[in-house]
Amino acid sequence: MEVISISEVGKHDTEHVCIKGWLYNQRSSGKIKFMVIRDGTGFLQGTLIKSEMEEQYFNLLDELHYESSIVVEGVIKKEQRAPSGYEMLVKTIRVVQNAQEDYPISLKKHGVAFLMNYRHLWLRTQRQNAILRIRVEIVKAIHHFLQQRGFYLIESPILTPAACEGTTTLFETDYFEDKAYLTQSGQLYNEASAMAFGKVYCFGPTFRAEKSKTRRHLMEFWMVEPEAAYFSFEDNNQLQEELVVAIVQHVLQACPLELKILERDVSLLEKVQSPFPYLSYDDAIKIIQKHGSSTQWGDDLTGEDETIVSKYYDRPVFIHHFPTKCKAFYMKPDPERPETVLGADLIAPEGFGEIIGGGERIDDYQLIKDRIREHQLPEEDYQWYIDLRKYGSVPHSGFGLGIERTVAWICNLPHIREAIAFPRMLHKIYP
Repeated sequence: MEVISISEVGKHDTEHVCIKGWLYNQRSSGKIKFMVIRDGTGFLQGTLIKSEMEEQYFNLLDELHYESSIVVEGVIKKEQRAPSGYEMLVKTIRVVQNAQEDYPISLKKHGVAFLMNYRHLWLRTQRQNAILRIRVEIVKAIHHFLQQRGFYLIESPILTPAACEGTTTLFETDYFEDKAYLTQSGQLYNEASAMAFGKVYCFGPTFRAEKSKTRRHLMEFWMVEPEAAYFSFEDNNQLQEELVVAIVQHVLQACPLELKILERDVSLLEKVQSPFPYLSYDDAIKIIQKHGSSTQWGDDLTGEDETIVSKYYDRPVFIHHFPTKCKAFYMKPDPERPETVLGADLIAPEGFGEIIGGGERIDDYQLIKDRIREHQLPEEDYQWYIDLRKYGSVPHSGFGLGIERTVAWICNLPHIREAIAFPRMLHKIYP
């Protein structure tokens, strides 16, 4: 008998198959019993009819507790009322382990604080399963998109000797007789890789010791960061736009059931098409101040400011030409307006804020040295980075896309903590 996954049941209509998984839920109706089986790829209703199976298996279901590990055999049949469109007519059940009776997460409502303490079990629920399966598809779409366009995956280190963004948000650790820091971004190393390979990207965890409790912040999060030589500010924005459209289209095609479980309004995602609108930082300031924001020209935009802007658009919007003083030291000034940079943030619609930050990098040797000094960074720690401007420097650009913020937007999550399996938040590192 063939062992299949729940995600494959549509290919096995009327066939007698075996599924290995866990008991998610059950209920009884006299001579008919119902169970929900999960196996990591999905959830499937199983129907037990007393007159059509051995009594020992029919009675066995009553003895099983939530999350018991089981192997079930039965016939797959179409069932329009079932969420997946299929069910199993169960014939036999084999118990691998009957779980303890005190399973802490029942199907009733629990508070978030309680669920976060049981995150290792909360992951098993239908909603959390759907979110993280969508995350998998987002990551898959990103790798496919970039590799199809000739980008090489070159890993950047997690342990670094210096800051990439700001020195106040670094996690410090001992490194034998020295100090090291958990990376805030792989970008600086990406620039070195781009000078060797042309077009590269890194993908991995990044860390910010930012003492923030907003729904958009984590201490540990994942970013994909493409970087390309001979890439202009305009080239960079175009790549971002094409990537985001490709991600959304892939999720719509690959995850209809998961989006349905999350009750996501897919009509809003279907509007994510090119071209994306562009809004200058100057005009953004006017809009947010009109809505009562206290942000002044020269300040970075707050999360509330980004939410205000996003309400004007039904798709992501580029906010471009931020003031030089509120952006990182490596951002290239606009030659025609040097008080601003050739950079942009891509703001998701529906109030989910910035999902991408990027721009053209400084490629002038003297200017990058000046910027490092202005930001009071130790020049000796960045000498290798300065070297890139000494030996074959070229115009180059890149960006970083936050995976959790993208998942939160596409899934319409109230908080970013659900967008990663084990979130690390301010004052929360268990489990």
